[in-house]
Amino acid sequence: MVERLSPAERDALPAQLPAWQRLASRDALFRSLQFADFSAAFGFMTRVALLAEKMNHHPEWFNVYNRLDITLSTHDCQGLSRNDLRLAQAIDRLYTDRER
Repeated sequence: MVERLSPAERDALPAQLPAWQRLASRDALFRSLQFADFSAAFGFMTRVALLAEKMNHHPEWFNVYNRLDITLSTHDCQGLSRNDLRLAQAIDRLYTDRER
């Protein structure tokens, strides 16, 4: 069984994931990303999809042209877990690496 993040782990999220927001409407993380065009956004989604499949932890996302909105939450525990933290960190690395 996947466990929700502890209060201390939640308090550490802003320092660990400064680009992500906690959603007020539910126990989840959110980030909106911008790309040069649809092809770049879709390519990034493909890379995240392959990574998420390996992690067996899949994001909720919404894409319009060059924008990708990602929401992370763990359905098994009805909220944030370490899986969300790890996937958010991996997404951040991919997003940063694409600029190099």
